[in-house]
Amino acid sequence: MFPENSSPWRPQRLGSIAAMTQSLPTFLTFQGGTATSALNLYRDVFDDFELIEINYYGADGPGPEGTVISARFRIGGANLGCADSPIAHEWGFTPAISIWIDCDSHEEIERGFLRLADGGEVFMPLDDYGFSSRFGWVSDPYGVTWQLNLP
Repeated sequence: MFPENSSPWRPQRLGSIAAMTQSLPTFLTFQGGTATSALNLYRDVFDDFELIEINYYGADGPGPEGTVISARFRIGGANLGCADSPIAHEWGFTPAISIWIDCDSHEEIERGFLRLADGGEVFMPLDDYGFSSRFGWVSDPYGVTWQLNLP
């Protein structure tokens, strides 16, 4: 796949194929119609939360009326998207992939961590783990995992 003596971590141009990636937003697939509640939580937790666009299913489906077809939002300058899946999947979110947030103050990291952890799960409580002044890893009530860092 990669030319000999190359690295997958260094951009390569193979033949005449040009880069195709225009953006790389994180996309969250919610189940059980919880996307709107999750967006409301994120709006409450993050002062810079910006809802860019949201579309809802109507009576015609295929998802339940009022659930999210698609939404685009921004936190910390990062673009994210989400939807309520009209299909019940046998999987959910995993802590193997999480959203990293660099916080500006002790107050911000404390408030965000406590609010996200309320009804969620704490993987690493807020503490000094040696790689930053304060860090915590938490799953919110919807299963999305967040790593909050105070550099």
